[in-house]
Amino acid sequence: MNDSAHPLLGTWQLLRWEIGYGDGRPPTLPYGADATGLILYTADGWMNACIGRAGRPRLSSDSVRSAPEAERLAAFESWFQYAGPYSLRESGGRLQVVHRVTHALNPNFVGTEQVRNVDFDAEGTLTLSATDTVPGSSVERHHRLRWGRADG
Repeated sequence: MNDSAHPLLGTWQLLRWEIGYGDGRPPTLPYGADATGLILYTADGWMNACIGRAGRPRLSSDSVRSAPEAERLAAFESWFQYAGPYSLRESGGRLQVVHRVTHALNPNFVGTEQVRNVDFDAEGTLTLSATDTVPGSSVERHHRLRWGRADG
């Protein structure tokens, strides 16, 4: 595979994750303005994504298993991760990537397909976007994650 056939190949660093809302409320940044993250796309068809809040506090224990429950909860709530095979497709004239989740911090993600619209700007910044609804309501929310190529 080459970059022109699969433009996602490689490692990308999170620049910004913003969620806009269909009811006009102000956009939110789920892990803050300084969130960090990586998304990797391999030539053999696998991906892995992780995003976290910047400055996450260390646990008071050397092992997560012996850390106090409140610290474990804070660690879980400040981190997002999933992985699995991916494929590219076109839909309505747009490039999309389909992540078939086999591993995730949130067990409810396992077995799902996460479909993202793929866009590149003139500088090569990758934007992955999707729309869903706010849980427990009918309000649409629009996820927009911007990624830059990782310097390695």
